[in-house]
Amino acid sequence: MKKILFATSNESKVKRFREGLLKHGIEIVTLREFGKEIEVEENGKNAIENARIKARAYASSTSLPVLAMDDNLYIDSIPSDKQPGMFVRRVNGKRLSDEEMIEYYSNLAHVYGDHGKLTCRWVYGIVILCHGKEYTYTWSKEDFYIVDQPSQKTHPGYPLDSISIHKKLNKYFIDITEEDRRNLKESEEDVIEFIVNSVEEKPSV
Repeated sequence: MKKILFATSNESKVKRFREGLLKHGIEIVTLREFGKEIEVEENGKNAIENARIKARAYASSTSLPVLAMDDNLYIDSIPSDKQPGMFVRRVNGKRLSDEEMIEYYSNLAHVYGDHGKLTCRWVYGIVILCHGKEYTYTWSKEDFYIVDQPSQKTHPGYPLDSISIHKKLNKYFIDITEEDRRNLKESEEDVIEFIVNSVEEKPSV
């Protein structure tokens, strides 16, 4: 079983890819399993740059391949100075808790949204460091809504799932089932394939 170090302390992000990678014989590990922690200043200009910064910081403490991920959020119809972009969890210099994120973004929807609803999109970036090489991948998902009325359910590590609505399903993200995803043919197999191919590429001689 091959191993890859995920440069994150967010267990929900680990769960997002764990099962898919295990099917390919790759196990995700984190520094927490080694009793270590790393603080990284994410000051890149986009998702890929931030992922690269995290990957390089984590690579200094391991000989394993390293996977790092970052996501940027873009919201229509709000002032440019409130556009989260790379700083989804950090607002006015403060790192928000899950609860504070739900409150902050639902309030944006209340103030600037059309009937309490804002159109949004995620842009993702992944960097893998393996065999002395760097591999990058970026992708985006369909637009969705952030609304001003939160679900009663919460998803630790992914707080915006409680106020995000899938356009086609008209469901909170937190209520979307695996059956829903299969019916929509939504998957991240392309991301899994990228990770697998990067880890399995033979090192240069």
